[in-house]
Amino acid sequence: MKRKGQYTIEYVNTPFIIGFASVVGKKEGEGPLNGYFDKVENDTKLGCQTWEQAESKMQSEAIDFALGKSWIDSKDIQVAFGGDLLNQCISTSYNIRNFGIPFLGQYGACSTMVQSLLLAGMMVESDYADKSLAVTSSHFCSAERQYRYPLEYGGQRTPTAQWTVTGSGAIVVGKGNNGIGIKHCTIGKVIDMGVTDINNMGSAMAPSACETIKAYLTDTNTQPSDYDLILTGDLGKIGSDLLLELLEKENIDISNQHNDCGKMIYDIEKQDVHAGGSGCGCCASVLCGKILQKMYKQELNNILVIATGALMSPTSNQQGESIPAIAHLVHLQNI
Repeated sequence: MKRKGQYTIEYVNTPFIIGFASVVGKKEGEGPLNGYFDKVENDTKLGCQTWEQAESKMQSEAIDFALGKSWIDSKDIQVAFGGDLLNQCISTSYNIRNFGIPFLGQYGACSTMVQSLLLAGMMVESDYADKSLAVTSSHFCSAERQYRYPLEYGGQRTPTAQWTVTGSGAIVVGKGNNGIGIKHCTIGKVIDMGVTDINNMGSAMAPSACETIKAYLTDTNTQPSDYDLILTGDLGKIGSDLLLELLEKENIDISNQHNDCGKMIYDIEKQDVHAGGSGCGCCASVLCGKILQKMYKQELNNILVIATGALMSPTSNQQGESIPAIAHLVHLQNI
């Protein structure tokens, strides 16, 4: 690997995505991306006793699908990176214990999919691993219980609120000569613009996405038109609009290339999700569903994926703290 500019890393010996899979819940399966998921679960508890156990099981299913597509066994994975939204990342650690894979837990909030993927790529790039794994998830019910109100409370949601995606995505990274390669990554900085509204995370995260996109384009001396798609993680409708405004002030126009996982996974007009989707499973399930399938079919060939995360906790929110945010980027290209 080598540095490219100030913030971007180039993977010289390109690691490849050799397997990927997504598993989602009933609401996500009713959305416009239904045909792209490996499995749609109609039971919110997946036959388990709790929603937290269900989230772990959903991760496990995504990993099994990804391993199957890679034609390998879990023992062939030398390191796994992953996390989720719950305290101490319990969904991931309770899941990964069943696979016997060396594990490094991650917390980047909703940016965790890209954070895990760029690290999995680094392990393969540097020959520290032949094959690595990136996995993450979120669950609407478990996240609501931790961050907001019990579902039974039936609290009113503001128009800026986003719906936590029930979903999981898993990616196996390995060596190869062709396919979907990981070419660059940009590790984001924590940006805090003073937003305190827990129901307006799109506005809190948009500045971090702007900063990371600007840094990447500057470091690589590329233009938005060089890419088929510039995909943000879960800014939703409010955050996406704000991102375009912020980049316009920097003389960067991504409007022709941009889409957002939080806008794609639901039919915002029909599914009553207000500003769109969010959660670790949002970027994970869209990326490991529609986007990588389109790359595999060479309908997309050169893309940027920028996953955003709001780095707050229930405690910090109750104490009136603002919401710091981060955005990590990976550049994927068919080779």
